[in-house]
Amino acid sequence: MTEPLAKPPRKNPVARTRQPTLPPGARSRAALGLTAAAAEGRFELQTCADCGAVQYPPREVCGHCLSERLPWRPVDPSGVLLVSTTLHHSNDLYFRERLPWRVGTVRMDAGPSVVAHVHQDCADGARVRLALKLDRSGQAVMIALPERNTPHMEDDKTLRETSCDPKFRRALVTDGKSAVGQAVARALLDAGCPTVFLGDPQAWRRDAGFDALAADPRVQALALDVTDSDSVERAAASIGGKVEILVNTADLEREGGLLGRKDVNTARDALDVNVLGLMRLAQGFGPALCGRAADGVNNATAWVNVLSIYAHVNLPARGMWSASKAAALSLAQCLRAEMRPAGVRVVNVFPGPVDHEWEQRTPPPRVAPTAIASAIVRALKDGVEDVYVGDVAQEFRARLAENPKGLERELGA
Repeated sequence: MTEPLAKPPRKNPVARTRQPTLPPGARSRAALGLTAAAAEGRFELQTCADCGAVQYPPREVCGHCLSERLPWRPVDPSGVLLVSTTLHHSNDLYFRERLPWRVGTVRMDAGPSVVAHVHQDCADGARVRLALKLDRSGQAVMIALPERNTPHMEDDKTLRETSCDPKFRRALVTDGKSAVGQAVARALLDAGCPTVFLGDPQAWRRDAGFDALAADPRVQALALDVTDSDSVERAAASIGGKVEILVNTADLEREGGLLGRKDVNTARDALDVNVLGLMRLAQGFGPALCGRAADGVNNATAWVNVLSIYAHVNLPARGMWSASKAAALSLAQCLRAEMRPAGVRVVNVFPGPVDHEWEQRTPPPRVAPTAIASAIVRALKDGVEDVYVGDVAQEFRARLAENPKGLERELGA
């Protein structure tokens, strides 16, 4: 049984901070299909379209019939752990710092035998379930988990290395006066965050929900306006070295497309919050997050962007807002590439229409802020990169893969 994780002691401020290292990250182009599945929390393997054989490791042609038609499909992750061993020596720097490390061979019910990392609660000869996870280098790895959940299993060292579990990690929520920001703060506290820093973008505006959260001793409110570089720099100087998870909930949503306006003020405001605000936050908090990405149990681990499904496809009724979300998605992909060498995970959340004041006239289904908050916590615990929240987001995601031009025409109508 996994021992519960102990609360880390307060760090000596003059002690050495361990520099981040990464596991080997080289993958073939075919193997990146595993990474694509792991990034969204799916378990998929290549399955031959001609003979039905499941392939592992990924390859260019079927190992049974030499067919080149190898689509990625969901398969049964169950199997038997044939044998495992614990490594006490490694020539790789990443694993050498984390020894001992358990690996083993699993024979899958679907056919292949795979070499995987092994959770400490798995016994040789027992039934296990495999999971695809992203490692610190951002590539997919297999982990053998117990067939059924065990107490404190999320505290296993191997599993924690592939997740961004909020337990014992301090978080910053950038806009604590939005409905989504307040829901995220509560969810993080419930998930084990010892401290949540709650950004206040408008100190002059009173908000009952914000005041109730600020009264919690685990919450520290601070002035943070993402449109003000000085405000971001002051916040980063004050708490930048303490933040392990940053959740950017700042958003400016307004109606309107292109032709009905005679100015660019609304567009400028949306870009200032949704795009330049992300840039200011990255420049202020990013270096400290990367610098503490290997700092013990409560290392810096994740950056979360709350975007929108309309970052993928423009909604003409909110054309400029959709464009700002698309630009923010592009910046988030840049940020992901720049943070990957440190092992910090960048998580993009794509909800459908949110149930808040700017979507009052939008017909159901709408996504509740609590649903977005729950999805963020679940994504952090599972270690995924892309999260689609709500029925609309899930439908649009599928339709963008099948018929993007048809979806574009329907939204334009």
